[in-house]
Amino acid sequence: MIVKHLTTGPLQVNTYIVGDDATRDAVIIDPGGNADEILRNVQEAKLTLRRIINTHAHFDHVGGVAPLKEAAGVPFALHRAELPLLENYRSQLAYFGISAGEPPAVDEYLEEGQEIEVGEIVLRVLFTPGHSPGHVTFLYDPAESGGGPRVAFSGDVLFRGGIGRTDLPGGDHERLMRSIREELFPLGDETTVYPGHGSSTTIGREKRTNPFL
Repeated sequence: MIVKHLTTGPLQVNTYIVGDDATRDAVIIDPGGNADEILRNVQEAKLTLRRIINTHAHFDHVGGVAPLKEAAGVPFALHRAELPLLENYRSQLAYFGISAGEPPAVDEYLEEGQEIEVGEIVLRVLFTPGHSPGHVTFLYDPAESGGGPRVAFSGDVLFRGGIGRTDLPGGDHERLMRSIREELFPLGDETTVYPGHGSSTTIGREKRTNPFL
């Protein structure tokens, strides 16, 4: 599996290009902005973009979706419970003092347990709300195709030394903690976590050292 990490948008979101070595198919996770830079990296890696998939719809994670869709002609997938946030996209921007823009249109709705094929790679959708109502995590489990540690793209649920904020509209601290303990912890201590902000980590490290847990 190919994983290229970019930091994009006004709030420095972690955007991930995930590709398959064999077929060179790829998806983009959480394009917060800098669409030209993202596309340049896709092209330099000789990948073919097939889909944009988002963990959630806060403005800092979707800022690059619309220009990517237009440039690459690919669909955008999001959990249906995130639609209220997307519909209030302009209000989100105004709250942070950023000039208003238009939200991207959703082409596909993600479902819990859904498997997203990226060439020969499969990303499974885990439902992990709390930071937002329809937040999801994308799980790659190589044990299903030969072995190796799992990889979770956790968005804003779990960070290195932190957890997602729950003081924004749709946030629920109790639900967030349940998502971490019931969905992420069972993935195993060796699971690599690629979060929506900051450095990567592992489930085991966060169990041992995260002060919020």
